[in-house]
Amino acid sequence: MSLYGTMRTGVSGMNAQANRLSTVGDNIANSSTVGYKKASTQFSSMVLPSTGGNYNSGGVNTTVRYSIGDQGALTGTSSPTDLAIDGQGFFIVSAADGADYLTRAGNFVIQDDGSLKNAAGFTLMGYPYSSTTDPTIVINGFEGLSKINVNAGGMSATASTAGFLSGNLPANEANGFVKNTSVVAYDSQGNSRLLDVRFTKNSVNNWTLDISYTDPVTAAVTALGTTALVFDANGRLTAPATGTITTTATTINGANLSALNINIGNNVQLGAAYTITGNINGQGASAVDKVKIGEDGIVSILYKNGQSVPKFRIAMANVQSPDNLTPLAGNVYSQSNTSGVVVMGYAGSTGYGKIKSGQLESSNVDIADELTQMIESQRNYTANSKVFQTGAELLDVLVNLKR
Repeated sequence: MSLYGTMRTGVSGMNAQANRLSTVGDNIANSSTVGYKKASTQFSSMVLPSTGGNYNSGGVNTTVRYSIGDQGALTGTSSPTDLAIDGQGFFIVSAADGADYLTRAGNFVIQDDGSLKNAAGFTLMGYPYSSTTDPTIVINGFEGLSKINVNAGGMSATASTAGFLSGNLPANEANGFVKNTSVVAYDSQGNSRLLDVRFTKNSVNNWTLDISYTDPVTAAVTALGTTALVFDANGRLTAPATGTITTTATTINGANLSALNINIGNNVQLGAAYTITGNINGQGASAVDKVKIGEDGIVSILYKNGQSVPKFRIAMANVQSPDNLTPLAGNVYSQSNTSGVVVMGYAGSTGYGKIKSGQLESSNVDIADELTQMIESQRNYTANSKVFQTGAELLDVLVNLKR
């Protein structure tokens, strides 16, 4: 047996326990870090060949394993931009230098430029939303992603394009009977425009519908359309045959009031009171009120007038072996040679968890377990130091034999 080998074995054991204490200390320090995944030190024996009756002591090797694939507990918050993933997958975030990384840390805060950054300063990435087609995803890369910006909509206004008028015109009224009503439409600048709607009975089963706009300042009247309404003996509308009318487009104080396609097909003429109701689509100008993020990752802008407009969809990524990702500063991960390729997708689809707004994923560190490992490492470190100390003392004995 080599005394030097015994001392080296003791040093190897002390280094191994020091590594274990390092991961324990890191875990305890980050026990409150959102989305943090604990590290653990794994030991493997190092055996040296022995010959003749002499035993050569080896040592111990250590490797660090990360529990990145283990889900942490979800805790509720009061911020809708705090996000947690319930299931598999990672958020994609961008660093200041433009590099993209994976993370589970979803404590995002709206910045003055409208972007969403987490506590480590990484910006959330996604795709512009379309209600008709999903964006083309590069399934194994980050190309095509853009920074999610909740101020992208700014002030919003939606011009009117269509509407409806429906109800009953009284069949028993005399010829020349006139009834006026009004509906609100919105021009291209989000200004509300009050349209005058007038029904006039001309003869049996025949009416005229006039739509116009009266300027509230000059009182000038702009005719937008006149349509003859014809009903059959059962009081059902027969003309216009399409059941729709289209008003004339006009310009009001520099803003465009579009031509309106108005459905009048549900109007009837029966022996009852006048009961015409209607509505025109569009929204007036309104500022951003708050942000809503759904479980599918769609980011919608809510305006003060109640309008909800989807603007972005949060992108998600996954790999075949999450525990083999490379951890980097800021609680982010990059692809490694053993993690597998990055695969892109959306929340809620196959292989990806749902996004929970107003929640955060806690670290998966068990403090009680870490403290237990700390005590074990301390004791084992002391024991290995005794091996080193004993080898050194025996070496002193050997050297002193010459005296």
